[in-house]
Amino acid sequence: MRKVILAICLLVTDVLAQGSAGTEAKYESRFIIDMPTAGILPHGDFALDLQNYTAGGVLTGVTVGLFNRLTFGISYGGEYIIGSQKPDWNDLPGFNLKIRVLDETMSVPAVALGFDSQGKDAYDKELKRYAIKSPGFFIALSKNYLFLGDLSLHGGVNYSLERADADRDPNLYVGLEKSIGPYAALEGEYNLGWNDSHNQALGRGRGYLNFALRFSIGDGFSLGLLMKDVLDNQRNVTFGNRSLSIEYIHSL
Repeated sequence: MRKVILAICLLVTDVLAQGSAGTEAKYESRFIIDMPTAGILPHGDFALDLQNYTAGGVLTGVTVGLFNRLTFGISYGGEYIIGSQKPDWNDLPGFNLKIRVLDETMSVPAVALGFDSQGKDAYDKELKRYAIKSPGFFIALSKNYLFLGDLSLHGGVNYSLERADADRDPNLYVGLEKSIGPYAALEGEYNLGWNDSHNQALGRGRGYLNFALRFSIGDGFSLGLLMKDVLDNQRNVTFGNRSLSIEYIHSL
């Protein structure tokens, strides 16, 4: 009986270890929460991503590791996908491309260059932008440390092409990821929001502070519990934006 219990425990451990959260994670984190890291998919792997947001909104995407240093993805979504109202689809799908130009060493962070036209949350057709602007062109840096498990620091510079609101500033963001045991991680992200604070911008100039708790829940599966815009930067937010994210990674 003990051998059976031990075998079951080993099987569960092996399955849980295949997500992207915790010290036993097999895959790199590709996003802090909304903003990109320098992490990429291995060659020949694909990722399916799903995230819900306010007003019954759902965003889905698929990303493929084309080469060891290059990934490409496409995404699409809309509001009222969940609920009884007629779905209101986004005008265009989003596209992303990421190239790892420098691998991490003991003294140097990993560096990636890319472009991502997919913003987050609702799309404003009048202002031609998402509630959270897409990263656009970006440079992302990531560095991992051993500190009571794993500690990852991320940061980047981005320039969004969503500029119909007349706010054309470049932007900065930083974040961290701290493992909580082998199968979970706590994440924090601060998007300074410099490109969302002028004229017709939706932000108040406080920046976007986001948190997430992510779990490896199965073979290639990770689940995220998100609390976004804790500083109430968006004018229509009074107590954060709570949502779920699901990630599935597998080999082609």
